[in-house]
Amino acid sequence: MDNESFLQSVDMNFDRAAGLLGLSDDLAEKIKTANATYIVRFGVRLRGGLQTFTGYRTVHSEHFEPVKGGIRYGPFADQNEVEALAALMTYKCALTEIPFGGAKGALVIDPRKWEIPELEQITRRFTQELAKRGLISPSQNVPAPDMGTGEREMAWMADEYRRLNPTELNAWACVTGKPLGKGGIAGRIEATGRGVQYTLQEFFRHSRDVKKTGLSAGLGGKRVIVQGLGNVGYHATLFLSQDDGCCITHVLERDGAIVDPKGINIAALYEHMIETGSIKGYPGFIDSGPELLEAEADILIPAAMEGVINETNASRIRAPLIIEAANGPVTAAGDAILRNSGVVIIPDFCANAGGVTVSYFEWIKNLTHIRFGRMQRRQQEKQFERLIAGVESMTGKTFPEDDRNTVMSGATEINLVRSGLEDTMRGAYHAISMTWNDKDNVPDLRTAAMMIAVERIAHSYISIGS
Repeated sequence: MDNESFLQSVDMNFDRAAGLLGLSDDLAEKIKTANATYIVRFGVRLRGGLQTFTGYRTVHSEHFEPVKGGIRYGPFADQNEVEALAALMTYKCALTEIPFGGAKGALVIDPRKWEIPELEQITRRFTQELAKRGLISPSQNVPAPDMGTGEREMAWMADEYRRLNPTELNAWACVTGKPLGKGGIAGRIEATGRGVQYTLQEFFRHSRDVKKTGLSAGLGGKRVIVQGLGNVGYHATLFLSQDDGCCITHVLERDGAIVDPKGINIAALYEHMIETGSIKGYPGFIDSGPELLEAEADILIPAAMEGVINETNASRIRAPLIIEAANGPVTAAGDAILRNSGVVIIPDFCANAGGVTVSYFEWIKNLTHIRFGRMQRRQQEKQFERLIAGVESMTGKTFPEDDRNTVMSGATEINLVRSGLEDTMRGAYHAISMTWNDKDNVPDLRTAAMMIAVERIAHSYISIGS
């Protein structure tokens, strides 16, 4: 799917939801249209010459500030892609009730072609260009990692912003997704994949929804295909296999696929990828491409790129349940075909909202300047200690060691982050399930999710008279 089609697919879903809500044309147009897209071009002296780079930052909606959204590094990024992603961020934050507007950014670069010191120099210059225009700020515009970026790039950006604003008390809150030692938060790296897991767990708590797929109850034993074993695909399948008993039968990557009907050891495969840079050479490797999206399975997790399921292959998809771990993996045309075939799709701006949710927690941590759990952890430990002692005294039995350790771990930062993330993902899915099942003329979960998000944004615009 080209990036123009990606934006069109997002807008088509919006138009359908706005129509069902009965929004006026002028309000619908205001919500749908990006507020601003900035294009910056800057030079960096590298390799004996002046290299010119192009960057984008789209602010889609400022109904809440700051606006929030990742920055991706990719050789084919363009304005339409960034605007589509920024719109999804707006709807994602509204659906999960996170008080951010939507934004997104990109730098047109292939990071694999540059050495680490060169990437740092480029990233710092990009940060300077963003800072000049108020496009990075704890109170206005807060970037995060995306495809091609991670903790390292966020640390460089935060450090450069802090250097440019030495008296800014909350400077570390200018970006999220930072390393722990630079103001990050426990659980951020796993957050999007963990959110996919929590969303699937919640889906299987809704028997009406499960019945529409024809699947049996519970995640245990479900066969899973994942496309993309990057950060999101890796953590989602790792947790689903280790915690929920799912059988990961297919892993699709750009250089081939791993197939094992008995289940792939995701941790071992990922370690092999890190060591060799490829899935080649791992047991079960076959030289195959995206046609394996059409293999038989219970759950399909596209966790790679936009538009991989479209009008050319949607009719051949055999998995009855798709959860969109990537942004925009199903085109509008593909979506219609799958809907008519009875395939249930958990949409991207619900399924992959774990990243922005934990980014929100990190931002709060940076503004309050205190680690989560620091105030209450030991007090809770003392309470649980007394409770366990009372149980042992009354029963005359020793409390099981594993259970004791679990209870006594208390309010650590990672426990609190996971608790908040699970609550957010479960609440978001529950809301869209209720809308899908209880309201007339709502054809699927994607439309239900968009209706909830758009209605919340519309109320905020009406209340402030915008």
